[in-house]
Amino acid sequence: MDTDRASASVAGLASDGLHVNEQLTGGLPADEPGERPGEMSVEAAELAFRAVEREVALMFRRGRARAAEMSRLVHPRLEGVAYSMMGHLYEAGQVRVTDVGAYFGVGKATVSRQIKTLEELGLVARESDPLDGRVSLVSLTEDGARRYRGAYDARLAAFRQMLGTWERADLAQFAALLAKFNDTVAAVGPGSGQPV
Repeated sequence: MDTDRASASVAGLASDGLHVNEQLTGGLPADEPGERPGEMSVEAAELAFRAVEREVALMFRRGRARAAEMSRLVHPRLEGVAYSMMGHLYEAGQVRVTDVGAYFGVGKATVSRQIKTLEELGLVARESDPLDGRVSLVSLTEDGARRYRGAYDARLAAFRQMLGTWERADLAQFAALLAKFNDTVAAVGPGSGQPV
């Protein structure tokens, strides 16, 4: 983590000598008549929204790079989204190709190309749906599941090392806030015109 950038981010949120955590968790005194103690001022809220946008953008940029690294850890010929796609198949089991596309918010051509590559590498098996022969079902092969799990375990070990010095309460709060953020983004949904 770029500690200088993170410190600057925290410093940018701090005002009137208050620590950023106090600002974001309700430790601000009332700034305007009628504002209750503990409420964030409009200015502090704007600074917080800007900090969130900046940090989420950075997380997304790094996430794309990490996804590509994770995919190559599974197999050198894989593209960035392949690791995530394999993770979905690992969790979901056998699913329709169209459901994979819907899950990731990508079109049929994109998901078909990705699945075809995974299939050619022996990582995914495709078969016809016994209830509807026009529909393809895909699932990880034994080799695909083994390779995915190896990459997943390596990633989890990296998270443990990276976040191992955090207080457990901070780690739990971070996980809860990320889950809340992801739920909020999912509720907005693709195609909403929102740039998240």
